Amino acid sequence: MAEKSCIKRLQKEYRALCKEPVSHVVARPSPNDILELHYVLEGSKGTRFAGGYYYGKIKFPPEYPYKPPGISMTTPNGRFMTQKKICLSMSDFHPESWNPMWSVSRAAFIHGEYMDNNPTTGSVNITTAEKQRLAKSSLAFNCKNATFRKMFPEYVEKYNEQQQLAAASEQVSPEMPNDENTRPVLEKVLDSAEGMERVEGLKDVRRNKKQAFPTWMMFLLLSIFGVVMALPLLQL
Repeated sequence: MAEKSCIKRLQKEYRALCKEPVSHVVARPSPNDILELHYVLEGSKGTRFAGGYYYGKIKFPPEYPYKPPGISMTTPNGRFMTQKKICLSMSDFHPESWNPMWSVSRAAFIHGEYMDNNPTTGSVNITTAEKQRLAKSSLAFNCKNATFRKMFPEYVEKYNEQQQLAAASEQVSPEMPNDENTRPVLEKVLDSAEGMERVEGLKDVRRNKKQAFPTWMMFLLLSIFGVVMALPLLQL
């Protein structure tokens, strides 16, 4: 059971966090437990975590702010182990260095800074390519979590939009085949077209020959017609 001083302190800090949010961090208290803060840490551009959305929790003790909180991460990230407490200077790993004047905002900010720093307890060491792969798949991973979907609906909407865009890009007309593969086919088409033009040309020539009336035949017919017409006159 949280002490009254703890509840008042957290309520005050949560209000301050809403008014002045931490860059690249979205944090919200659990509706069922004021001692539990859920957060999404967005990977900064230009880092190995760019494009990633890392979901985690900050658990405050009932004696807060006189004792430090515990911090964990749920999303596979390549920096810290998941579902394990993270060793930070202001986490419950180092109660001796905790300062009661520190706030929720500072916890979120420090956690973001530690995403790309030296090894510590709870950290892991994997390749840059693997971290980038985890960053790319982080949102899909988070959206499988019922609590995440309830706490951060805007990220679920973002994921759905990404899925719709991906589906739309797959429905775009397929790419044209390789030029080397299409060249023989095109040549055949062109050859067949040229052949058809030649055949049509020959047909036109033959048609014209059939339709054209020879000149000498015209003169012959006129001559015969003239002789026939002159016969009656010769008999006179």
